[in-house]
Amino acid sequence: MRKEHTTQSASGNASKLGTLFKMLGLVKPLSGHMVLAVLAGTLAFLAVQFIPVLGGYAILDGLGLDVPIPAATIWIILPLLALLRAVLRFIEQRLNHYIAFTLLAIVRDRVFGALRILCPAKLEGRDKGELVSLITADVELLEVFYAHTISPICIALIVETVMCVYIGSFHIGLGILALAAYLCVGIVVPLIISSLSGDMGEKVRQQSAELASCVLENIRGLDETIQYGSSKERMTVMRKKTKALQWHQSALNRLTGLNLAIANSFILVFDIVMTVTAGWLYLQGKVGFDGFLLPVLAMLSSFGPVSALASLGTTLQNTTASGARVLAILEEEPETEEITGREDVEFRGAECKMVTFRYGKGKTEDGHSAPPVLRNFSLSIPENQIIGIVGESGCGKSTLLKLLMRFWEVKKGKIAIMGANPDDPDNAKTSTYGPGKAVPIDINEINTSNLRDMESYMTQETQMFKDTIAGNIRVAKLDATQEEIEDACKKASIHDWIMTLPNGYETNVGELGDTLSGGERQRIGLARAFLHGAPFLLLDEPTSNLDSLNEAVILKALREESKGRTVLLVSHRKSTMRVADVEIAM
Repeated sequence: MRKEHTTQSASGNASKLGTLFKMLGLVKPLSGHMVLAVLAGTLAFLAVQFIPVLGGYAILDGLGLDVPIPAATIWIILPLLALLRAVLRFIEQRLNHYIAFTLLAIVRDRVFGALRILCPAKLEGRDKGELVSLITADVELLEVFYAHTISPICIALIVETVMCVYIGSFHIGLGILALAAYLCVGIVVPLIISSLSGDMGEKVRQQSAELASCVLENIRGLDETIQYGSSKERMTVMRKKTKALQWHQSALNRLTGLNLAIANSFILVFDIVMTVTAGWLYLQGKVGFDGFLLPVLAMLSSFGPVSALASLGTTLQNTTASGARVLAILEEEPETEEITGREDVEFRGAECKMVTFRYGKGKTEDGHSAPPVLRNFSLSIPENQIIGIVGESGCGKSTLLKLLMRFWEVKKGKIAIMGANPDDPDNAKTSTYGPGKAVPIDINEINTSNLRDMESYMTQETQMFKDTIAGNIRVAKLDATQEEIEDACKKASIHDWIMTLPNGYETNVGELGDTLSGGERQRIGLARAFLHGAPFLLLDEPTSNLDSLNEAVILKALREESKGRTVLLVSHRKSTMRVADVEIAM
């Protein structure tokens, strides 16, 4: 049992070390600033550490002993060193924080970029509160590493090396003693505390994320909580998560206190040992009085840099845990790779051939094979037609649309876009494919941007941003004019309602569109699809939140708008299928 624990601990330490090295690699673009910060910090610490040493030289001069610097000069140098220390310390902190906050901006940008690539497949069903915690708290905590860890470690290595050489110049034994003191305080103590804390830092970060998720969930569900009188139960859950976080955070804080106590005890012991050892060497005649006084003064003033390292035993626990969570997002492989560098394709229809698809790795939690959502499914989608698909919940209707968008990648079977052929005089625009009116091109061979341009996808739940109505619709076409937005809204049968609002298209929809009804959000989503202007419309339950009158208006607009377009319409409503040219049951 003990052997297994040791192996796991070693593995965990190796993982933490790997995380730190990866985080360190992000500093490369700002390495010049880091070098200047280390140089300024080193000179600042040396300036303050040699103030008592110079005082020792002044004492020796007063005793009539030979010294390299006379006392009169020392009294001039001392205030200059104090002033220099303040200036250099400011420069070091300024550079460190510039590096830290610049890197935080870079990391946030990379995290958002990674989330965009991972979305939607890898983020589907993922806890949104956890993602919010990662983007805010975890990234913010990296500031500790970049501003208060890298530079202090480098400064401690340089400064204490200089001090070991200086103290050792009087007697090699004293230099070895100083080295042992610095290693104990700066390395041994942090390692011991880090080992005692185990994965506590990781648990604190995880429980912090869970609490943030719980709070977000409770805020969003306040209406239901009040309606059903479940406030007490929800508060009980939140208190339980809060207490779990407090317990682990308190334990980590206790270790921080223990860390400082052990480090300060080591410093006191080594100061005493240095004084006793130097005094014994003086009494033995192996060093002069300067060999007793100056090493002791140097030792007493030299623990500043390693004291900063001593506190890293616990602070790095939280930092490495946050860094690991951030790096996990940056390094996670997307479900589908972005395709670039291919020749653009012009849409002339689509087809599915013998598609079998299951989510994830095809295994349930108990290890059994998960049933496929689609099995040997084939479908031809001719150009300029409305294809209606009906079926029970869970039969794969929405999954089919996601596969056509290439949010997920088909492992068995093929989904293709019928691409235009230049040999056909009716559509001689793109492609170098062989003869025939249209050639099926696997969507895995089409540029991702090209595929997204030729498809407009309306989901069951229209995502609204905290913006105006016009801003929410303009998402589909960022350079759209006001006339284009209004035209799209007229087709979605929502323009007249918008014009009744006091601010019209400039009305703010609130967070997540909470000022709008389900039907209003749905019609805004349909307006987006119309505004995008793609030749292939993928509509997932576009009328599920509409009454019969509005459904009829939307279907009429859809029939008129579908001229020159291909529409794949998914719905459980039989009434919606009236607009379809072809109806397919799944």
